[in-house]
Order: sequence, then structure tokens, then C-alpha cells
Amino acid sequence: MPLHQMSRRAFWVVSRASLALYRRFPVFGSLRAAVGIIRQSNQYLLIHRNDGRGFSFPGGLAMPRESEERALKREVNEETGLEITASELDFRYFSAEDVPCNISVFKVDVTGELRGSWEGLPQWVERGAIRAGILKSQIPIVERILNSE
Repeated sequence: MPLHQMSRRAFWVVSRASLALYRRFPVFGSLRAAVGIIRQSNQYLLIHRNDGRGFSFPGGLAMPRESEERALKREVNEETGLEITASELDFRYFSAEDVPCNISVFKVDVTGELRGSWEGLPQWVERGAIRAGILKSQIPIVERILNSE
């Protein structure tokens, strides 16, 4: 089996197991996450996730004592290969859809060569189609985008 298929399957297992466990045993309470809105004309960059859960905006969980800005830069780079050149906090919200999580949403500018990761494949999606298949925990981001322009 090719390495990229093994890493996709590994992500599926790790992601699904982690979510199932933390839903039942949220030992650290509410987690913190940072998500980036990357826009190019009328398209938004989404990650087609390898865990079979659909699409998500680039970003992820912050490590203990890691700032949201640092987590955003790390996660966007890990998932897309892109470097953040500028970021601006857009809004924050709480979601309990997957696990209890405080989510900080940033508008970001990026540079670099787009690539995938074990977590999924980045994909440019038209503004009108970003709701289709998006994680339930990220619907507030989509609603804000669709209602703001």
C-alpha cells in the first residue's frame, strides 16, 4: 500500500478515535482552536478531510500555552503548505458539535505552494458551495461569510 494511502487511513483512525474518546471523557474541558479564512476572489480554501467527515477550513487545536495566532500559523502550514503573511481576528465562538471547543476565526493572507497533508487535500471552493459538506462545528463561519458580503 502506498505511503499516502497509509497516512490517510492513519489520520482516519486517529481522528475518529480521538473524537469518540473526548466526547465521552472531556478531561481538559473546552479545547481551543484557531481557523483561517483564506479567500481568493470568490473562492475559499477548504480541506477535504481524510477522516471522511467532509470539509473544514484550515486550522486546528491549539497546544497548551500556545497562542491562537501561533496555532493558526502552525496548522495552516501543516495542512496546506502555505505561510501566513497577515492575520486578523474576525470573531470567536463556542461549539459543542464535535467536542467542546472555543474557536477563534481569522482572516488571513498567505503565500507559498499549496499541498495536501495526511489530514486532507486543500481545495478552492466557490462561495456559494462552501456550506456543502462543511463540519457542523464550522457552520457559524459559513453563515458569517454568506451573511457578510
